[in-house]
Amino acid sequence: MNAVTLRDVSVVYDDGYQALRHVDLEIADRDFIGVIGPNGGGKTTLVKAILGMVPYTGEVCLADSLYRGRERLIGYMPQFTEFDRQFPISVLEVVLSGLQGRKGFMNRYSKADRAKAMQLLAEAGIEAVAGRPIGEISGGQMQRALLCRAVIADPGLLILDEPANFVDNKFENELYRTLRMLNERMAIVMVSHDIGTITSVVKEIVCVNRTVHRHRSNIITEEQLLNYGCPIQLISHGHVPHTVLEHHSGDCCCDHE
Repeated sequence: MNAVTLRDVSVVYDDGYQALRHVDLEIADRDFIGVIGPNGGGKTTLVKAILGMVPYTGEVCLADSLYRGRERLIGYMPQFTEFDRQFPISVLEVVLSGLQGRKGFMNRYSKADRAKAMQLLAEAGIEAVAGRPIGEISGGQMQRALLCRAVIADPGLLILDEPANFVDNKFENELYRTLRMLNERMAIVMVSHDIGTITSVVKEIVCVNRTVHRHRSNIITEEQLLNYGCPIQLISHGHVPHTVLEHHSGDCCCDHE
């Protein structure tokens, strides 16, 4: 059963730049998809179209299983740079804000809500900073808090945009181990520039460069990507391949993602 279905989805920004064109994509229950592509290719735009955060043409259909009444059961962890760390809010309040779809903005959080948020922070190893303002914590701590926020409402779909940025290798390994466990009960879409690492975690790869090409495996070759218009350079280095994305034909230097 599909959790999300995109049909002929295109996104054009106000300056006329077409970030996505004629995208067809299905995300099934328990899918674990790694989204890769060049800078400016539309990776973030793709997830924002799924979330309804950018205007688009075409259809984005969410399954009934992604709703609990009026609450939409999609967890979203944005890029670190998109979160305003000057906003006067504590780490605990950031995590609790993931329940706003259920609670609304005016209702108070219950003791059970706070206990669940603290449990998630403890599992992430940052319960000690729960009461601190978000402007006073490290980038890695902020990433962990944002992940807790994304999963506190027990979503059916979890979307992560470059979740391993600003974290150390230890937490990155813990993150991927956590995501494998979460994938047992939810679909996951993870945007990353590091294909060499995520191929050991995800089940399938989606390459985005305005158009979308899905590879029904987490193992892809340079030849396959070239055939789909996704040129990369793969260099084997021990057991983990390092990947450098080249410019796709027709790419321009744009800030859109």
